[in-house]
Amino acid sequence: MTERNETPLVEARHLKKYFQVNVGAFKTAPLKAVNDVSFSIMRGETLGMVGESGCGKTTVGRTLLQLYKPTGGEIIYDGEKIESPASLKKFRTKASMVFQDPYSSLNPRMTVMDIIAEPLDVHKLCRTKEERRERVLQLMDYVGLNSEHASRYAHEFSGGQRQRIGIARALAVKPEFMVCDEPVSALDVSIQAQVINMFDELQDRLGLTYLFIAHDLLVVRHISDRIAVMYLGKMVELASAGEIYDRPLHPYTKSLISAVPLPDPEKARANRRIILKGDIPSPLRAPSGCPFRTRCAYATEACAESMPELKDVSGGHLVACHRTAEIND
Repeated sequence: MTERNETPLVEARHLKKYFQVNVGAFKTAPLKAVNDVSFSIMRGETLGMVGESGCGKTTVGRTLLQLYKPTGGEIIYDGEKIESPASLKKFRTKASMVFQDPYSSLNPRMTVMDIIAEPLDVHKLCRTKEERRERVLQLMDYVGLNSEHASRYAHEFSGGQRQRIGIARALAVKPEFMVCDEPVSALDVSIQAQVINMFDELQDRLGLTYLFIAHDLLVVRHISDRIAVMYLGKMVELASAGEIYDRPLHPYTKSLISAVPLPDPEKARANRRIILKGDIPSPLRAPSGCPFRTRCAYATEACAESMPELKDVSGGHLVACHRTAEIND
């Protein structure tokens, strides 16, 4: 992973994204998919983001790139707030996204050449057809595709090859920042390691910065410098990858880590699985105070009264829990 300086490349401040959902005849209610989330990503860093399905991970990534318009909060890229059409247009030549499903995100009527070149055409980054072709072939080489693949269509490729096409397209504008939305979850396990290693190599080669969204905790640990844990639209813990795995402090994070399979049989037998009670609540009817309190063994009345602040408890290890000190003695 690349060296970093002390200035964040990407910042989200109090980011919110609410969707208006029909709940009856002529009635709507806000679904708070992302509710007051703040974080920063340093240049050259990989921030992993984990949590259960429906916790808001993907919405964070899409809102950060303004594929969804934020309901509230600020997005700052390289010191500049993204708010005007001009700043957004500039941002979109510096940031891109790799989507979860490598097939539905590719146009079946376009050749690989045209799929990868689409961002070049949109932003008018190539002056001639020859320059366009050379750039596409260069991008294909970056992701391990052969030049003869350029004239084929997406349905002719395996899942892993399709995802490589999607990654090449995301690299077309020479981005500095990439949101990777569960980029290996739709792939065979045998292919996942190849794609993850390719992300590492591309980061070293091109100086990329990643927001890496996934539900596979082992994948996230391998690629991430720091890991953010999401629950019901809120960030509940943020720390270095080693800290999250070796010393989780939030009850929800402890439960997630306890579910990670261990290759050592003795450690696996000694591992105490923490099983959460109940189901994750609907974001339409989120609990008052701490959203995790309805499933937490340590919840008190104070947890129902107010949402705990995401606080630094030890050298960059941030936790949102009223009882962090008590439950980690």
